[in-house]
Amino acid sequence: MEKVIIIGAGPAGYTAAIYTARANLEPIVIEGFEPGGQLTTTNDIENFPGFPEGVDGSALMDQMRQQAERFGANFVSEAVVSVDFSKGRKIVQLSDDTSCEAQTVIVATGASAQYLGMQSEQKLIGRGVSACATCDGAFYRDVPVAVVGGGDTALEEALFLTRFASKVTVIHRRDQFRASKIMSDRVLAHEKIDVLWDCVIDEVLDVEKNEVTGLKIRNVKTDERSELTVAGLFVAIGHKPNTDAFVGQLDLNEKGYLIARGVKTKIDGVYAAGDVADAVYRQAITAAGTGCAAAIEAERYLETQ
Repeated sequence: MEKVIIIGAGPAGYTAAIYTARANLEPIVIEGFEPGGQLTTTNDIENFPGFPEGVDGSALMDQMRQQAERFGANFVSEAVVSVDFSKGRKIVQLSDDTSCEAQTVIVATGASAQYLGMQSEQKLIGRGVSACATCDGAFYRDVPVAVVGGGDTALEEALFLTRFASKVTVIHRRDQFRASKIMSDRVLAHEKIDVLWDCVIDEVLDVEKNEVTGLKIRNVKTDERSELTVAGLFVAIGHKPNTDAFVGQLDLNEKGYLIARGVKTKIDGVYAAGDVADAVYRQAITAAGTGCAAAIEAERYLETQ
């Protein structure tokens, strides 16, 4: 039986691995098939402490992994398909039909941003297409950008982007926002924000640049087509926490995020870290912080056993 299994390999998982490995707990990190998480789609990270010139997302994740490996963390390149936390057990079933058991488990599987699903959008993620204005907004100073979505998150992103962009266009497929009235009023009153009602994006354009240069827009009521010149597209249609493997084993809220008190789940010895339990901040640094907290809690738990 292992002392610690860490499920997930983003900032939270790797930080938990660093701390538990330094405590000589020999953690097993289940990386999944996309180690590094969402940060691997971000070319430049300017707000992670310690990198005054910024850092490439993939490079940052690779450095964290190497740091954990240096202290003795072990990595498994499989996905978790199910868990069994009943009757005092902590069994993790992997995609290769093997399983492992541990005294403690840290869940750091993150949340996946929901995108529109177009091929033209997918190929430009990290090159003008983003799902995080807080992360990437500062790269779009004095250029026009667009935000797609109609909820509070989309409008918050639009308002945040007005600090940098020359103009922000909100694209929404309905004729009114789903957001709260106060957020809607702020957006509609802002001089730097325009709204395209009843519109969807048919294609993201990258004319001769391999980065976003504009959008093909279609009005869903009139079928009118147009093009919008922008240097960035921020997709704000929601995030899906990666919690399918924990349904029926851990408590989830109505949006599917793990419910935790701090980092403690309802199961003693099972902890939640990072975006899998955070629908509010969703930052690399906050994920790393909860990864640290979960590792310390796991170490303390093991000392009592």
